[in-house]
Amino acid sequence: RVRAARRRSTSDPSRPDCKESAESGDVFVDCQDRRLTSVPASQTWSRPPKHLLLARNRIKVLRQGGFLGYDSVTSLDLQQNQISFVEEGAFQGLGGLTTLLLQHNRLETLSEETLIPMPGLTYLRLYHNPWNCLCPLDSLIRTLQIPSNRNLGNHARCAEPIQLKGRKLKQVNPEMLCLDPQTPGDPTEDPGLPTDPRPIRTKADATTTCHTYLYPDIRMDCSNRGLTEVPAGVPEDVVHIDLSNNSISHLKAKDFLGTKSLRTLNISRNHMQHADTGSFSGLLHLQILDLSSNNLHFIQYGVLEDLYFLSELKLGGNPWVCDYSIHYMVYWLHLHPGVKHSGLCGSPLEHTGDSVEEYVNSYNNDCPKSRRPGKARPDPTQAQLWATQKEAQGDTEEEEP
Repeated sequence: RVRAARRRSTSDPSRPDCKESAESGDVFVDCQDRRLTSVPASQTWSRPPKHLLLARNRIKVLRQGGFLGYDSVTSLDLQQNQISFVEEGAFQGLGGLTTLLLQHNRLETLSEETLIPMPGLTYLRLYHNPWNCLCPLDSLIRTLQIPSNRNLGNHARCAEPIQLKGRKLKQVNPEMLCLDPQTPGDPTEDPGLPTDPRPIRTKADATTTCHTYLYPDIRMDCSNRGLTEVPAGVPEDVVHIDLSNNSISHLKAKDFLGTKSLRTLNISRNHMQHADTGSFSGLLHLQILDLSSNNLHFIQYGVLEDLYFLSELKLGGNPWVCDYSIHYMVYWLHLHPGVKHSGLCGSPLEHTGDSVEEYVNSYNNDCPKSRRPGKARPDPTQAQLWATQKEAQGDTEEEEP
């Protein structure tokens, strides 16, 4: 199927270089990161897609009728474009759509009429757009606030006017949006307009901080976000999380407790120094864990206990202390011989440069070097202490009746 699409692309230079694939009977068209400035025509594809992925392109305007012929599409991902305007009738032809992702664009206003061609829409993402909460946004805000639309427009906030900046669209009083400029209570004129108190957040919110991709698996890209801890609100059905290139120095117990579907977790390049016991509690199905390029010297006892199905553990770029400090990790890897692992010992000197795998193997097959005959001269202080302990034990035994 994909090969056929490639043959067509060579005969039609104007055809976008997108990937067509099928998974569990669903047809995907992946046009992400293709520098597109418009929506490709529905006739472009070899089969009608069910999921159309147009994220991270350069689309600025959604044109009228741009989705005609896409009646088979149930999910449409337009996040991280430059969309600032949606023409009337832009979503005509999307009668079967249930999921629409418009977050991280430049939309200031949108009318409720825009959503009419999508009666089955149940999941709508609008956050990280500079919404101007004035009269033109009235109908959309009223629609979002209907109780049955609980998954439409969550997390979207006003950027203007200043009195409403930061207020969630679902919490704005629509009665205040269309008042005359001189009318008392107009949000643009009355500096005393009461506003809901902003909640005090101890953690960043994963939904708005990270980029979320729903298909083919739920994936969150939280890399390069300046995070100092694992964000709150990570969806329980997320499959892949990338937390790389942040400043998370300490993993705390239960940081990932609710993410029971997680398969891959990347926490590389975070200057991480410590992971509490229970940091990975509940990750029973995790397959790949990337802890590379951090500042870890050892892994605390019990940290890896729930990782029954782990197949790859990336440990490179850490200053591992290959002595008794990492014997828990040695023990765990011995019990899980199928787990691929990597990394080099940073100390002590006798193991510096050895791979962690070599150290694990040498420990499993032989005594550690420090206990091998002839490898090191015994410490007389240690010998004297041992003798003193034995003598004390003997004295105690003699005193017993």
